[in-house]
Amino acid sequence: MTLLELRGVTGGYGPVTVLHGLDLSVDEGEVGVILGANGAGKTTTLRAICGMLGDVGGKVFFDDSEITSRSTQAIARSGIAHVPQGRGTFGDLTVDENLRLGAINRRDGGVDADLARWYEQFPRLGERRSQMAGSMSGGEQQMLAIARALMSRPRLLLLDEPSLGLAPLITREVFDRLGEINKGEGLTMLIVEQNASLALQIANRGWVLETGSIVVQGAAADLAADEDVRKAYLGF
Repeated sequence: MTLLELRGVTGGYGPVTVLHGLDLSVDEGEVGVILGANGAGKTTTLRAICGMLGDVGGKVFFDDSEITSRSTQAIARSGIAHVPQGRGTFGDLTVDENLRLGAINRRDGGVDADLARWYEQFPRLGERRSQMAGSMSGGEQQMLAIARALMSRPRLLLLDEPSLGLAPLITREVFDRLGEINKGEGLTMLIVEQNASLALQIANRGWVLETGSIVVQGAAADLAADEDVRKAYLGF
């Protein structure tokens, strides 16, 4: 079943149009990855989905409902969680307080159980639950940002450059965790990433953006195996 669909989506910032008629869809339980160079429109695509652009053309559907004109808050409440570029953790709050903020809109009794669950999935966070987020390493803050988004129990997780600024070993750990969560929870993900090789290893489908348009798309394994695509667009 298609969970997220973009039909002819356009958008940008003021007079500058960044996206030019994007068409893509992500099925429930899939990992999709949007690849491309800086300035290709990857972050803008996620912002269009989240209602963070002032004027979006075309249509965005989530779970068969059009969300194009909804507010960011309403989109989040519908089941979409966004891990922004730069992580966005609250540095003057503890790990535990950051995670509980992720569940602020929930009205069920499962918050403590989910805390225990994600502390188990991200052991470093469990070891540092009383530590101020701002004193943690970049990799630990990235894991915290992901776990905080998961505390809202989303149906779709959007991640913007999760490897940004991280050492290779930490990047591998973050992507391993994302792959495990997708397989274990069946959580649908759409990831924007420049580390194409690593992202394609956990993805089902991929799209390559160039100046706001999709120039290549297909199964992740096919993109990774296509030498011409790798050389022309993916850099590996």
